[in-house]
Amino acid sequence: MTTALDAVLAYHQRTKHHLHRYAAGPGGMDWKNQPDPFRFFADSPHRELPLLAPAAHPRYVDLYRPRAIAPQALTLDHVAALLELAFGLSAWKQHGGERWFLRCNPSSGNLHPTEAYVVVAGIPGIGDGVHHYLSRDHLLEHRCRLGMASSEHESILPPDSLLVGLTSIHWREAWKYGERAYRYCQHDAGHAIATVRYAAATLGWQARLLTSWSDADIGTILGLDRDDDFGVAEREHPDAMLLVTSRRTDFMDDGFAASTCVGAVKNGQWQGRANVLSPLHGNEWPVIEEVAQACKKPSTTKATWHAPVLPEPLTNDSQLSAVTIIKQRRSALAFDGVTIIAANTFYRMLDMTLPRPAMAPWDAINWEPRVHLALFVHRVEGLTPGLYLFLRSNRIETLLRTAVSSELAWTRVEGCPAHLQLFRLATGDARATARTLSCHQDIAADGAFSLGMLAEYETSLTPSPWAYRQLFWETGILGQVLYLEAEAANRPSLACGPLADAQDARMPRRPGMAESGLDPIGESAVVRSTGIGCYFDDAVHELLGLKDQAFQSLYHFTVGGALTDTRLQTQPVYAQLKRS
Repeated sequence: MTTALDAVLAYHQRTKHHLHRYAAGPGGMDWKNQPDPFRFFADSPHRELPLLAPAAHPRYVDLYRPRAIAPQALTLDHVAALLELAFGLSAWKQHGGERWFLRCNPSSGNLHPTEAYVVVAGIPGIGDGVHHYLSRDHLLEHRCRLGMASSEHESILPPDSLLVGLTSIHWREAWKYGERAYRYCQHDAGHAIATVRYAAATLGWQARLLTSWSDADIGTILGLDRDDDFGVAEREHPDAMLLVTSRRTDFMDDGFAASTCVGAVKNGQWQGRANVLSPLHGNEWPVIEEVAQACKKPSTTKATWHAPVLPEPLTNDSQLSAVTIIKQRRSALAFDGVTIIAANTFYRMLDMTLPRPAMAPWDAINWEPRVHLALFVHRVEGLTPGLYLFLRSNRIETLLRTAVSSELAWTRVEGCPAHLQLFRLATGDARATARTLSCHQDIAADGAFSLGMLAEYETSLTPSPWAYRQLFWETGILGQVLYLEAEAANRPSLACGPLADAQDARMPRRPGMAESGLDPIGESAVVRSTGIGCYFDDAVHELLGLKDQAFQSLYHFTVGGALTDTRLQTQPVYAQLKRS
């Protein structure tokens, strides 16, 4: 009999890319059946949300200073701001007759399998119950009316709190990526967890995953188990539920029981019917449903891990507001291959991947770091190019030293802050290796550095197969930190104008840039980053000498001087809504 663990391990092995072949995919784009990028529920009452006011917003660097931002009241305006910054549209792009959107929460292939819901009670202007957020129109669709007396509302949720639920529509990714799509949906869920936490931080709020809740309870609360409401429409799978509160507290108790919410929605009035995203599915990729079932999470006991006390984060002198950084985040499509970033910028980025008590985004989760970084350093001032390893937990050094090849050196990096566990494994030009390992993509070689995220695989999955999802969520949170830190690495003098300059290096113009439409903005490159979902899994492990399943590479990323495509036009977002 195949166990859940067997199914998860088999899926991961089956969906690896190899140098001689790729994981099973569609082999071409079925553009006629491209999924609708927006899920909506027809005949569901909706509430239009106010747009974020062009007022003074807290600085990005203040997000990492506990209690630096005064908590805002739990109001309609602030719930709208939370959703806009976490899941809203950030720009429309246009080239010729084609037009597409970008969102604050990044997504593999810009396909956006993640859907967002809120559960509210007692917030004036928002009906009590379960709402689906439709980012296209910045509105809430009222899926379930709780139908309870207002005097009873306080028992449904903790005081001054709401719930944010995340789900995945696997088909959105499978349409393009085939069997590997389940991985990408979990990456995106991790990014979304981070975007919720960052958005909450701009309001002085806290957000924490309710890690003890079961998928079944989350699915019931969000209405995912209502067959009549979906019909033939693509189903959504429960990912996570976050408790968001405007109260100041050093530790948010995730012992808040799901049973109260489950009872409320079962007695509620449901409305709305999901739209069909694609008229036809060329291949349903049944292995995705198999691994989703194997990864179903039961109710568990509350986790008790607490982040260690570390030195204050390394400084960043950016004066940009948090809203500016969040809204201007982009996935770079190409890098210049020459920009050098400063060592202190590099160290700051590594430092922000470490959990600290009561600091976003890592206080949203309550497990010890299980993902570490294998770095390909190309152009970091003061660092010898080569292969490096950054450990996000002190306890893992002995195990990793035993696991990696004995031919690799473990040399402490001179000048690196003492609390950063950074080791140089090998010196030399790593650009060709990085390019090859990331499916021959130039972005892995042309950035200032790229990396692979090494997860503690077997020890995480053996007791809890559903932790497979959490490992990917952790990589997505890491990715979101790097996205925002890359944006913040640009000169603070740009706070009042369009992002047009880079902090660390002037960028010479390369031949052919203008002809290709790729060109730096202004005279210097913009520091940006991008996630890389396509890489040769086992080739990464072989490079490091990893011979078993103790560690697996789950996500790649790259940071450097980004090029912009001058052929693209950027259109204002939500301009058609004309809301205050």
